[in-house]
Amino acid sequence: MKPEILLTAPIYAPVLSALEHDFIVHKLWQAADREKFLGDVAGAVRAVVTTGLVGFQGRYIDRLPKLELIACFGNPRGTVDLAGAEKRGIPVTNTPDGISPAVAELAAGMAVALMRRICENDRFVRAGRWLQTAPRPGTTLIGKTCGIVGLGQIGRGTAARLEAFGMKVGYHGPRRKDDAGYPYFEDVESLARASDCLIVACPERPETRGLIDARVLDALGSDGFVVNVARGSVVDEQALIAALRDKRIAGAALDVYWDEPRVPSELVGMDNVVLLPHIGSTTREIREERGRKLLANLRAHFAGQPVLNPVVQRGRGYGNRD
Repeated sequence: MKPEILLTAPIYAPVLSALEHDFIVHKLWQAADREKFLGDVAGAVRAVVTTGLVGFQGRYIDRLPKLELIACFGNPRGTVDLAGAEKRGIPVTNTPDGISPAVAELAAGMAVALMRRICENDRFVRAGRWLQTAPRPGTTLIGKTCGIVGLGQIGRGTAARLEAFGMKVGYHGPRRKDDAGYPYFEDVESLARASDCLIVACPERPETRGLIDARVLDALGSDGFVVNVARGSVVDEQALIAALRDKRIAGAALDVYWDEPRVPSELVGMDNVVLLPHIGSTTREIREERGRKLLANLRAHFAGQPVLNPVVQRGRGYGNRD
């Protein structure tokens, strides 16, 4: 009989199809009453498949007496209770991949879309307004300064891409990078003051929560733009809404939010905001790679072999999201 697994969230459709071929899949996110559903299947579930964003916490681990494996589609960043799993002797796997180029690609694209008003003018054409009036002009990237908060792999990749558009680059992080040829700013406020576009690419830490606050946004100024591809909590969302509403900054492009997938209605109603559904790593190539590794870990475990990608806790550096 096929092993029974619990799937916490929808994933890439071809991977879901492969899971349904190899396993009996219980889809938690489809249940009207998730607590009852979990109780109904708890005695049969031998593995949990989750995502890095959704994770799987200890109180759920404790409810699954036959649980043998937690397999993550992506990389858990504090969303899976590793200590709780270790206490039960349950291995946790991930799908290590190189998402930094994809996120950097998106960050650069968001900066271009925001400053050149690409999304805003797409809506302008679709609404038929071009027949009545002229479009609003955008801001060229040529000769402008891009300030990057967190010069890790994503930050460096974003910098290289935006340099190709003619931008100058400066950065802030907890320490100067000896191999970086860009100007270093000791604090994020001074970086914002020197920047035309501030790109947030640092990891979420206690010290980075709310790092981009009203003070930083005011330093960025009424002609400045902010792009967030880090985590929603790094930017003070209410301060950002107020700065946009009061025109203390020119615009924002966001791939992440405080309470995903819920996006504040104030942001949705603003023309000078580009809103994306956390798609930094959402490329077909990355989804296929993650799917292959996820399935390989599950198949190895249920064949009695060691998993290929066990999660190993390491020291965490300030510098990039992935």
